[in-house]
This record gives sequence, structure tokens and C-alpha cells, in this order.
Amino acid sequence: MALPQSRSVPTENRLFSVVLALVASRNGLTKQQILSSVYGYAERFVPGANNASLERQFERDKDSIRELGIPLETIDAPEEPGNNQLTRYQIRKEGYQVPPGLSFDAHERALLALASTVWREGSLSAESRRSLMKLSSLGVDSDDSLLGYSPRVHTRDASFGALLRAVETQQQVTFDYARPGEKAYARTVVPLALVSFSSRWHLFSFDIRLHSPRTFLLSRIVSTVRVSNLLTSFIPDNTVDYATEALTQLRELARKNVARVRVQVNTDASARLQARAVPDTDAQVPALDTNGYHTIIIGSVDNTLLADELAGYGPDVIVDSPSHLRVAVRDQLQRAVAIYG
Repeated sequence: MALPQSRSVPTENRLFSVVLALVASRNGLTKQQILSSVYGYAERFVPGANNASLERQFERDKDSIRELGIPLETIDAPEEPGNNQLTRYQIRKEGYQVPPGLSFDAHERALLALASTVWREGSLSAESRRSLMKLSSLGVDSDDSLLGYSPRVHTRDASFGALLRAVETQQQVTFDYARPGEKAYARTVVPLALVSFSSRWHLFSFDIRLHSPRTFLLSRIVSTVRVSNLLTSFIPDNTVDYATEALTQLRELARKNVARVRVQVNTDASARLQARAVPDTDAQVPALDTNGYHTIIIGSVDNTLLADELAGYGPDVIVDSPSHLRVAVRDQLQRAVAIYG
């Protein structure tokens, strides 16, 4: 039997997939189940054939996982102790948590929070999800909630990588920034944190020209990010959790800058906007009107982007207030009609 053509899988991706599968499995997995279903092995596994090279690779991977400090356990089959084909491998969730007494300073917490956010929804997530689905098809009971270990936020903004490096190295940078309807202009800042808020990336920084903290939307950076050789007297305080500070400010702005919209039930708009609803402190919100719309109060840190989003939902969303947002959405829809008829 011809072996399937193998594709190169980075070692760290394969190890992550093994760890994810073993943490997600409630009762552990046999070697056969791992080799036949987990990303990094399954591509080269041939049922009924000699998979000795894969078995040797798994033995090496087990050692690597344990060297990383991850408690990979072996469980003998009660009916046949010592039979390594029936031995199950498991990583208990409770043994894979932060040890008591271990703490991180503000800078370390910010980097960990950023890393966990960036990790979600990357290419490995899809492969790992397929591995767990295949294990489920084999009758293996798994905990899908553990897929939260996999990446979630996309980093499409071109400036993200350069700004992330600048945050880590605390380098001063310059970039061109353009607000809607305004000419782009250069900003020189010391990057302090990258945070994701309302599905968009923001840079929290110290603006050198203004001598004060400023937050920038990455999607409005219209040039490459250039490392600046200018000297600055501002030195980041590594005891300050800048990511938390940035998110606190964004949440407070969104709480003050609210919009009241009516949304058609059972639509994509309803699902997306309801997840961002904030309590209505000024008036009673009707549950449902006679036309099948329900009222949602949402907060925003940028009215232009919110108008773009709401216009994209078409007739599924009606803006009640504020009036300037209603006008902006109406103008967007009128432009769309003029262009597309």
C-alpha cells in the first residue's frame, strides 16, 4: 500500500495539537487514536500498515511535552496491564493550570493577555478542531469548550506586527494616521499596549508631540510603521498594566457614546449587536414591536465605523438615536443606492 504524501507540519503545531487533544479528552486517548486523528500524525497514518516511524515520532513528542513541564500521564488498561497498544495518555486540566504562588507583573500580564488573544482563530485552530471532530467520530468523549485554547482574533491590520514588536521592545515609532474626511498626518508615539475592542485592534500609546496618552485605531494607520531615532524623555512604567488601562478607557467611552437601534429579530444583525448591548439607563426598552423589531442599546468608540456597520445591515436595523448617527447611516445607504441602483 502506498503511503500518503506527507506535508510538513511544524513541530510546535504538532505538539500543540497533541496537548489540546489530550486535555480535551475526558478519559485519555490510546496511541492508535492519537496517530489516526491528531494533526501532525493523521496526515501520514495508514490504517493497517506499518506506522512505526509515526510511533517513534510520538515517543519523541511525549518526551518533549514532558520537558515543557506539561504533566502527560499514562494509564494502563485494567484488563491488560503493560500492553502499550491499550495504554491511554491523558493531560488532566487541574494539573495544567498556573501553580499556586506563581504571579506575573503588569508587563508580563499584558503580554500574556495579548498572546492569548492573538492565538485565537489562527490556522492551527481549524486543524485542531478537525482533530477533535474526528476523535468524536471514533466515540471519544471530548470537551469542546477547551477549544478556547485556540486562536480567536484575526490580525489583518498591516501595522500589527511592527507595532507588536515595538510594544515588546518599547521602541518609539512614527506612522501616518488618517481620520475620516481628514488628511493623513504623522504621529510619533511610544507604543504601550495593543488591545482588541469591539473586534478591532487599538494601539494605546504615549504621543510625543501632545505629551499625553493617545489611542489609535490600527485600521486608520495608512503608512508603514517606522522606528524613530528621535530621543524621548518618556520611559514606560513596567509596573503599570497599560492593556487594562486602555481597555478601561475604551469601555468607559463606549458606555458614554451609546446608540439606540431597532433590530429585526432572528437576523445576523440581531445576533451580533445583542452581544454588545449595554444597559439602558435612561428609558425603558420595549422587548418587541409589532413589526418584529427589538430595541438594543449599543456603545461605540467610533461613530463613523458604527455608521458603516449599521448601514451594512440594510433594513434589518433602524437607528433611533443619536440623530447624527441616523443621518450618517441614511447617507451611507443613499450613496449605495446611487452607486448600485
